[in-house]
Amino acid sequence: MTKLPDSLARARALLAEFPVVDGHNDLPWALREKAGYDIDRLDIAADQTGLLHTDIARLRAGGVGAQFWSVYVRTDMAGDTAVSATLEQIDCVRQLLARYPGDLRAALTAADMAAARGEGRIASLMGAEGGHSINNSLATLRALYALGVRYMTLTHNDNIAWADSATDEPGVGGLSAFGHEVVREMNRLGMLVDLSHVAATTMRAALDTSVAPVIFSHSSARAVCDHPRNIPDDVLERLPANGGVAMVTFVPKFVLQEAVDWTLAADENMRAHGFHHLDTTPDAMKVHAAFEESRPRPAATVATVADHLDHMREAAGTDHIGIGGDYDGTAFTPDGLDDVAGYPNLIAELLDRGWSDADLAKLTWQNAVRVLGAAEDVARDEQGRRGPSIATLSQLDG
Repeated sequence: MTKLPDSLARARALLAEFPVVDGHNDLPWALREKAGYDIDRLDIAADQTGLLHTDIARLRAGGVGAQFWSVYVRTDMAGDTAVSATLEQIDCVRQLLARYPGDLRAALTAADMAAARGEGRIASLMGAEGGHSINNSLATLRALYALGVRYMTLTHNDNIAWADSATDEPGVGGLSAFGHEVVREMNRLGMLVDLSHVAATTMRAALDTSVAPVIFSHSSARAVCDHPRNIPDDVLERLPANGGVAMVTFVPKFVLQEAVDWTLAADENMRAHGFHHLDTTPDAMKVHAAFEESRPRPAATVATVADHLDHMREAAGTDHIGIGGDYDGTAFTPDGLDDVAGYPNLIAELLDRGWSDADLAKLTWQNAVRVLGAAEDVARDEQGRRGPSIATLSQLDG
């Protein structure tokens, strides 16, 4: 549905005051895959339309005021290889910050986010996507925090030794004893516990343990689209007591039911051609394009995403929702949310549905800033009670 000019104008005005805090963008991995981290080759100060979902001009056009850059690594990068690759991802973000200081500002705290907003710069935070990035080491977890990582997604698409993924067979039944200790240590540090990608049992176990607000950096509502990557209603309903935030994602295969079956077939096609199903390199995208030409994919739209937000607001409340688009981490995007310039279209859709300016300010900016600040408050209390955990996987899980 085409947005009326007055809705878009209102959306842009609101975003000028309360810009988007986006919970998840995979630009660092895209730069690794497409340019070997050579940011001269893929300079986001230039228009990268067609190559990336993200560049500075489109971030500005989209009203983005803060971005959690994912420092994701694949789950087949195990052990110390995963740790090294995560460090390379962190280094990529740091290179971006050094190269574009007029547009990007490093942010470690809620106060830093507010300062960046006041300066007209995009607050840049980091989130590690998958507990395999710490190689079962709480000392490594602390090192990532010291390097600026402010959330960790407990799993990616595969189980790890201490936590179950949404897209793998049950392993430890949610969190193992060591998994609970990881959550406690994240609370002590002030690192947000991210429950996107984890099994529903893991979500519930983490909520049972965490004394700080959790986040879902890029997940939608399972009641609207029945995919295991999405959040069940009983978990959404626990967020008010926890204080956490569920950040809706835009990935069509997670938001549109018709896209689920199509995606299963597309993934199988990718594997049949020798590619990982998440590969977005040019050769892999040619395979995607050929499949789509023979079998057109169901099209998600701005309204599809808004349907999830309507439901998430009803289940969790206005204070517990946010946005996490997953740009540059997905091959396809909804119509109208093609890249990071598209956020005004979503806000305009919600305005047309009767969302108030106050509700939208919480969705875009206030909830995400609050949750990081709350994690910092908990960390101060926890650090006053106990020191760093030296527990190991073998000690707790045998």
